[in-house]
Amino acid sequence: MEGVKSSELAGVWKRVVVVGGGVAGSLIAKSLQFHADVTLIDPKEYFEIPWASLRSMVEPSFAERSLIYHKDYLTNGRLVVSKAISISNSQVLTAEGRLFTFEYLVIATGHNDDFPKTRSERLKEFKIVHEEIRAANTVLIVGGGPTGVELAAEIAVDFPEKRVILVHSGSRLLEFIGPKAANRTLDWLKSKRVEVKLQCSVDLNVSSYETKTYVTSSGETIKADCLFVCTGKPTGSAWLKETAFKDSLDSFGRLKVDENFRVKGHTNVFAVGDITDVKESKQGYLAQKHALMAAKNLKVLMSGEKETKMASYKPQTIKVIVSLGRRDAAAQYPWTTLIGRVPGLIKSKDLFVGKTRKQLGLDARMSEY
Repeated sequence: MEGVKSSELAGVWKRVVVVGGGVAGSLIAKSLQFHADVTLIDPKEYFEIPWASLRSMVEPSFAERSLIYHKDYLTNGRLVVSKAISISNSQVLTAEGRLFTFEYLVIATGHNDDFPKTRSERLKEFKIVHEEIRAANTVLIVGGGPTGVELAAEIAVDFPEKRVILVHSGSRLLEFIGPKAANRTLDWLKSKRVEVKLQCSVDLNVSSYETKTYVTSSGETIKADCLFVCTGKPTGSAWLKETAFKDSLDSFGRLKVDENFRVKGHTNVFAVGDITDVKESKQGYLAQKHALMAAKNLKVLMSGEKETKMASYKPQTIKVIVSLGRRDAAAQYPWTTLIGRVPGLIKSKDLFVGKTRKQLGLDARMSEY
């Protein structure tokens, strides 16, 4: 069926609308495009590999491979570059007032991100941030989760002359993993001269962006040329709160799903990725697992097979690799903790960009642009 346009099969293929073109949404749209009449709705014309973004801040050319036009992998589907603002049991409404009817819906809006609409604008943003880091003497990073830690490591490795300060409100870094991995990560950062301040916060309301002075909870004033706030982002579900899906949201704004990734109370609506209430850490490789299983289950339903043939998902035990610059990483597996070059060989050089591109059917090594 490759090469057949979905419009030619209207009325034959089921209409599937995917809302959100992030890690999970892009992969499920790609996986279904030759099995259904697929429409992908996303505010951006591109998919950004999120775990590559921090490297792109210190090496803007890295983004040439990690920012991928949706149209490059979605060759047999419909792309709508717009925000979804409302939803009914059979239609999605976009910000421009367009309605898209579906037999099946996939919600994959993850977390709120304020990224520009075009790929060229996003590339320009990385270049601007890179110049700001390059010109800075002191860089202040607020938040000691994986994003803050990886950004501190990227800057410390690529710009060893910079003073890098990492402020974290918790008693240890990377609180979602075990203390052994967190402590070894702290030691690694200190070896690169990163100043880590634990059980400390920055009051952004009393700080001055003009004078570049920031006040911590301990009363210390920090002068920094660059500030990066790497705290958690809200779940991308605010647009659902006034819809028929408001009762499907938990107290954290996540969609309640069953073991098949169907939204509870809706037999034809699936949710995948970070927006779900699956009891596991929110990581990109898990969002990919969600997408592939949900795509498989959608194919079962669209082919008229029994629901009992759908696959069931079991939450995964924690497996995490936090990159530490270009060569090192901290890894926690259920059976061991590693830090240094060995886990770095797995992730840190390419950050799984080649692997992700291949998964979307693209050349692993090069950008097409």
